[in-house]
Amino acid sequence: MRPAVLCAPLRIERAALRGAGLPAVRTGMGPRRAAATAARLPAGPRIVAGIGGGLAPQVRPGDVVVADEVRGPDGAVAVPSAPLLAGALRRLGLTVHVGPVLGVDHVVGERERAELAASGALAVDMESHRLAAPGQPFAVARSIVDTVGAPLLRPGTVSHGLAGLRSLRAAVPALTAWAAATGPRELLMASPRSFCAGVERAIDIVDRALAKHGAPVYVRRQIVHNTHVVRQLQERGAVFVDEVEEVPEGATLVFAAHGVTPAVRRDAADRGLSVIDATCPLVTKVHNEVRRYSARGDTVFLIGHASHEEVEGTVGEAPGSVVVVEDVAAARSVQATGGVAYTMQTTLALDEAEEIASVLRSRFPGLSAPRKDDICYATTNRQQALRAIARSVDLVLVVGSANSSNSRRLVEVAEREGTAAVLVDGSSDIDLRRLAGAGRIGLTAGASAPPHLVDEVVAGLGGLGPVTVAESRLTEEEITFTLPREVL
Repeated sequence: MRPAVLCAPLRIERAALRGAGLPAVRTGMGPRRAAATAARLPAGPRIVAGIGGGLAPQVRPGDVVVADEVRGPDGAVAVPSAPLLAGALRRLGLTVHVGPVLGVDHVVGERERAELAASGALAVDMESHRLAAPGQPFAVARSIVDTVGAPLLRPGTVSHGLAGLRSLRAAVPALTAWAAATGPRELLMASPRSFCAGVERAIDIVDRALAKHGAPVYVRRQIVHNTHVVRQLQERGAVFVDEVEEVPEGATLVFAAHGVTPAVRRDAADRGLSVIDATCPLVTKVHNEVRRYSARGDTVFLIGHASHEEVEGTVGEAPGSVVVVEDVAAARSVQATGGVAYTMQTTLALDEAEEIASVLRSRFPGLSAPRKDDICYATTNRQQALRAIARSVDLVLVVGSANSSNSRRLVEVAEREGTAAVLVDGSSDIDLRRLAGAGRIGLTAGASAPPHLVDEVVAGLGGLGPVTVAESRLTEEEITFTLPREVL
């Protein structure tokens, strides 16, 4: 693929973009000149960068609008890599809006600006729609000068223009990174990935509770560890709280998938709350094991991370009997007298957890173990599916939120296989610089990450060049969990 070409309509814009290290073309102002320039350009990636006019009231001078669609009289051209470029610009400290850019053939006045805003477009320019390259990597970044209520022919135009040019200069590293990331690549999808049965059950419980009781429905902590899931449920009327005392007496409260301590259950009962338990059945299994072991007088070694909600809830079943063992070093030094047993946090990396358990078994010959592995089937499946492809790719992208234990473990699995891996909450989190030279990318998602986020990553990568997608399926998951009677 040819190197990207930077298209700037005006000489002053091209000067502001100096330093991008890209072939730069001054297209001239207006659609006619832009069309003539487009006809001369060879096929390949193009970036249109320059100043523009804002249409939406939230777009202010100095902000940058990144087009996810360029509209013109001949139709619209989608720009799927927009979230990746927008994320890169935000990490430079710029205020960025993502949305449609509307192409016109003249400078827009104040009255017309209000009319055009009704189209849903965020910004207007005269060149991008003529420079758009359907089927080729394409990006548009417009630094805003004139806005709603502040058109060009006003006293503030000079200061607004300077603000726009400053933002344009500041955007250069992101534009350079976008250009370097373009090119064909292979995408290898690890499967299974994304939602597991326990996560789907927990989200379904909140949805059903809202449908049955109406908003608000309160949820203690995040229902699952994913920012997108939480935000979508908030929009439907779920209210997330840290502790039970924040919930009005008599209200409906959902316990999150990671489980709670018996003390939390008592607090909810004392407040007269209508409780719906969304604890994952596999977490409940671990709670039951702790109660069984502690009831017979055993010290229970809980392999896991002490600060994780699941571990906090499990320890609460028998706080005087449970000792959290976080790593191999702790396993080598932990002490106990009498009977001993162990359980595991369900979202650990399988090989790391087994290494810790092996040390405990060697030190305590009479150590009781769970009848079945505590690490959940979904965690294990996702780790094994990623391990099967990790060594054959240049980079692994793991879709998941930063507080998701099972997602972070996937990053560690890839790194233990010798492959660089990054955790991304969505496509806008992808560092374009990591994509340069990465011709083969592995993609997976933690058990709490929605499938549509994976689709958005695939689309974003496709906006940087042709992508060949292959599925590497390790196993099929057919497990389902029943719902609590309170939402049936």
